[in-house]
Amino acid sequence: MIKLRLRFALFLCLLALMVLWSLPACASDKTIIDEWTSISIPTPPSLKPVVVDVSSTAFLILDIQTKTSEQRPRCAASVPGIADFLKKAREQGMTVIYSLTSTATPADIVSQIAPLPGDPVVKSSVDKFYNTDLDFILKLRGVKSVVIVGTAAHGAVLHTATAAAIRGYQVILPVDGMSAEDAYAEQYTAWHMLNSPGTRNKAALTKLSMIELR
Repeated sequence: MIKLRLRFALFLCLLALMVLWSLPACASDKTIIDEWTSISIPTPPSLKPVVVDVSSTAFLILDIQTKTSEQRPRCAASVPGIADFLKKAREQGMTVIYSLTSTATPADIVSQIAPLPGDPVVKSSVDKFYNTDLDFILKLRGVKSVVIVGTAAHGAVLHTATAAAIRGYQVILPVDGMSAEDAYAEQYTAWHMLNSPGTRNKAALTKLSMIELR
């Protein structure tokens, strides 16, 4: 009797397996890689004019180094606009802070936007808050919002902007001041900043020319 039950149970298991094998692959078997070319690009966000209080805002210039700029045409193209905004920021007395990649020195920063004596310079990987005094410097100077430019958009800009938002800073991201090797990385960064749970309530997308300093 026991053997008969075991045989019957084995028969049911085999029958169930045959049914499963005969079914078409379910939708959950698909991955984002399979669907890659069928995904629609989101509608582009609107850029917003921004008014900033220079006494409580810092201008962060991330990893814009000569060698990097030479290798990334989109980075080189962003430098003149950044230089113009930097001039206005300095005239208004805004805090200006620079970052470098792990092996660079201040002398590696593109000459048009080079730091002045006394400008803080931090050095880290993609998150410029990590193992640096950046948060301390900002708090010491009463900073509540940051204007962030730099390269790579999907590296230093994205991760530092996210870290700033998580720490409670308002993040102002001029899309003509962030660059990468290709446009897709910039597009992704813009989308991420407005849609990520960690940044969407703290980020504003704008252009350098749309930022009013007061």
